[in-house]
Amino acid sequence: MDLNLTGKRALVCGSSQGIGKACALELANLGCSVTLFARNLDKLNAVKAELDQSQGQKHWVLVADFSQPLEVKAAIEQHIAETGVIEILVNNTGGPAPGPAHSTDAADFMAAFQLHLVSNQYLMQALLEGMKVKGYGRIINVISTSVKQPIAGLGVSNTVRGAVASWSKTLATELGPFGITVNNVLPGATATVRLDSIFKNKAAKQNKTVEQVAEEEKSIIPLRRFAQASEFANVVAFLASPAAAYVTGINLPVDGGRTLCL
Repeated sequence: MDLNLTGKRALVCGSSQGIGKACALELANLGCSVTLFARNLDKLNAVKAELDQSQGQKHWVLVADFSQPLEVKAAIEQHIAETGVIEILVNNTGGPAPGPAHSTDAADFMAAFQLHLVSNQYLMQALLEGMKVKGYGRIINVISTSVKQPIAGLGVSNTVRGAVASWSKTLATELGPFGITVNNVLPGATATVRLDSIFKNKAAKQNKTVEQVAEEEKSIIPLRRFAQASEFANVVAFLASPAAAYVTGINLPVDGGRTLCL
């Protein structure tokens, strides 16, 4: 199976920590040169120092606020003009604040669409011509299992993640003739700082310990444990590789079997 990414370049968004960082590390392990993209320069530089360089890779850091899509657009266009073609795009951005859809202010929906869909669109368009020239392109969106089964209390997230999933499926059809695949990967409960924060908030609201909340969450996952970020990154790296050339337009859960619907 050809997982070799030597000579390829990837842009990994939200790569200062958690799932994004794990994806960047694994892509670099396979020989890929990586551009890390997020808001925190110090954290990005710390991750860059961890990336494998033993196969001749070169790595970069790019900083912008994804809530400002035009800032993202300007940053990536300048980066490509200075450094060249990027064949692999990993779209990964933190989710909107929780709350029910029916009582959410319309401005919060607009902000979420800017953060996720509009920024994704600018990034895809910036990389697209280079992918076409290379005859190789991988667009991988880290979204949510809510596209298969809405998550209670995440009204805005459920809505915007669904929009990104539909955008991705549409692109898969449009870009397939150019050898470009477009897929969504749906994380379940993954052992990250974000999951720890969610459990702390839930424990405080339910008057339980963090350990009790964690055990309850594990009990509804068939594998009875949380994913490691590296396990999620393995799936992303496969989809980025030559081995996944005939996989496109899918929503792939990496959730230990928790999602019950098809």
